[in-house]
Amino acid sequence: MRRVVAVLVAGAAVLAGCSSGDGQAGEALQVARSLVAPTPAAAPPAKATPAGTVHPLARQVTAMTVDQASRTLAVAVRQPDELLLFGLDDLAGTPRAVALPGAVDQLTPTGAGSELFAPVPSADQLLRIKLPGGEVDRVPVSGQPTGAVTVGDRTVVTTPGTRGVTILRGGHEERRVEGLQGAAVPLLSDSRVLVVDRLHTSVTPVDLDKGTLGAALRAGDGASNAVVDRFGRAFVVDTRGGELMAFTESPNQPLLMRLRYPVPGAPWGIAYDGRRDLLWITLTEKNELVGYDVSGAEPVERHRVPTVHQPNAVAVDQESGRVLVASADSGGVQVVQP
Repeated sequence: MRRVVAVLVAGAAVLAGCSSGDGQAGEALQVARSLVAPTPAAAPPAKATPAGTVHPLARQVTAMTVDQASRTLAVAVRQPDELLLFGLDDLAGTPRAVALPGAVDQLTPTGAGSELFAPVPSADQLLRIKLPGGEVDRVPVSGQPTGAVTVGDRTVVTTPGTRGVTILRGGHEERRVEGLQGAAVPLLSDSRVLVVDRLHTSVTPVDLDKGTLGAALRAGDGASNAVVDRFGRAFVVDTRGGELMAFTESPNQPLLMRLRYPVPGAPWGIAYDGRRDLLWITLTEKNELVGYDVSGAEPVERHRVPTVHQPNAVAVDQESGRVLVASADSGGVQVVQP
């Protein structure tokens, strides 16, 4: 595996050199006339009993995250569109329901205490939701916002409707950076921003001060979701190709692919336990959850358990190490203690 990784890093550097870096970096990575973003693979009928405990929830879950400070599990659901706020230590209790103006596919911390970003593409709104109370601050953002991260006093929002990202300061638009046709997932790495483009299946650095895109790298055949670990590595799952990739980038170093590791089973949901250096990935094609030790140069599988049906969302309680997996077809929320 180490020889393979070394070859990939060299090849990645060559590919990066082919990108223009002038706001059109993604165009050099287009390999088909018609681009289609990856989606979770349809799960087969369950063959095994889910591990741990399953809390019933007769709703379709689209996103989920844990806020450690307020001990809250936030779960975005459909029909109707709501954010359900559970006490992390009382998941069997009645959640607080917060009405949403549309479906939410990503929930991320704002970096300002117990608050979450909840972008609503259909409403062109970025919601800031305070926890555990559920108070909502609505910020208009055109371009079908999908994800958001905070960098200093700026908020970077992926807006595929504008073919790029929108940078906010003080709740108002500061500038737009175009050239990413399918901008979907923004990542904060060492005070810099990387963006996963699901249509071009690529990763691209964004220079917030200059308002330009850096040299992009191809990320498999269907890059979908991603997280950053405590070492600053951006881990990206390739749903179509069944792989896990890791990228690094810094002011003095170009974006590099450090790792390409097989993860068969259509990986989709991804979460990181920073206390234990465990990367948790859901495999919707297998109704499984797999946990990798990523403290070294290469992943080492430590856990593999059966899940609820259609396990599209996963989150981690950093304090206890519990892993929460949510079903996208009303199969409930599963709690696994490794």
